[in-house]
Amino acid sequence: MIITRTPFRISFVGGGSDLPAFYRQHGGAVLSTTIDKYMYISSHDYFEPGEIRTKYSKTETVGAVADLQHPILRTIMQKLGVGEGLEVSSIADVPAGTGMGSSSSFTVGTLHNLMARQGRLAEVDKAWLGHTACQVELEDLGEPIGKQDQYAAAYGGLNIIRFLPNDRVEVQALDLSQPLSGDFSQHLKLYYLGNQRSASTILAEQSQKSSEADKVAALQTMVSFVDPFAASLLAGNWSDLGAHLHENWKLKQTLASGISNPRIQEAYEAGLAAGAWGGKLLGAGGGGFMLFLAPPSAHAALDAAMNDCRPFPFQLDTEGSKVIFNG
Repeated sequence: MIITRTPFRISFVGGGSDLPAFYRQHGGAVLSTTIDKYMYISSHDYFEPGEIRTKYSKTETVGAVADLQHPILRTIMQKLGVGEGLEVSSIADVPAGTGMGSSSSFTVGTLHNLMARQGRLAEVDKAWLGHTACQVELEDLGEPIGKQDQYAAAYGGLNIIRFLPNDRVEVQALDLSQPLSGDFSQHLKLYYLGNQRSASTILAEQSQKSSEADKVAALQTMVSFVDPFAASLLAGNWSDLGAHLHENWKLKQTLASGISNPRIQEAYEAGLAAGAWGGKLLGAGGGGFMLFLAPPSAHAALDAAMNDCRPFPFQLDTEGSKVIFNG
């Protein structure tokens, strides 16, 4: 059996600039971190040598890879030449459709796992995982999504990820001291609002509108927050970070319909009234998790204000995708 563990991510500023329709014209950048919530992929020999079994939100047993309904599993197994006599299962700490990049963590983790199964780990590094996961999702499957989730899951840690017009991706790690990293974590609060959803519809609309002048201006401004956010983070200027999050969230809501709704806005305004400096909805929009940056002294009031939303404790992850069992 082989087991891989691949982290989920939360993005702070610049989200949306990783869509090819935007970055190929203007360049893009995001600042994000992975957290200690993971996608686990396991693979082992299946009892029936002429069949394939996959377990995710449902179980499939088929006689050929081409018959698999799960598009990512089917595409990766065809790409790597993995076939009959295999069972692949996934378990996640966070459900799909909640804004933490779960589908890309699944893609990265599955690639990592099946390359290990083939004895090809010497070919695998973080850049390869991010690049190949993007190939699977954007090129092979034609998903209307961006590139930040794949690279975040592959690299792990707190990073500026830049998307160049020539399709190159550069990952710049922000190495915080342990005290500063701990202090940063203590200022972050995450709440589950519910309403799992597919990001594809919102992202497809955003991609289609990314050439409109107002959308271009909004995304360029969001990208311009990335370096100041990093500077404020390294200096421990927490209220400045909150202000950047707040401005980024205001701009993000202008990119496509469905990003926000009255319930999301009510939750966000309640968080600000309780003492948060700023925040944002994770992912493409429509539901999932709301992130706030607030002084620890305000966290009790924040919990009370968000009483119909579940607090979701987490810590920062630094490792990225890794093989945790191979035996």
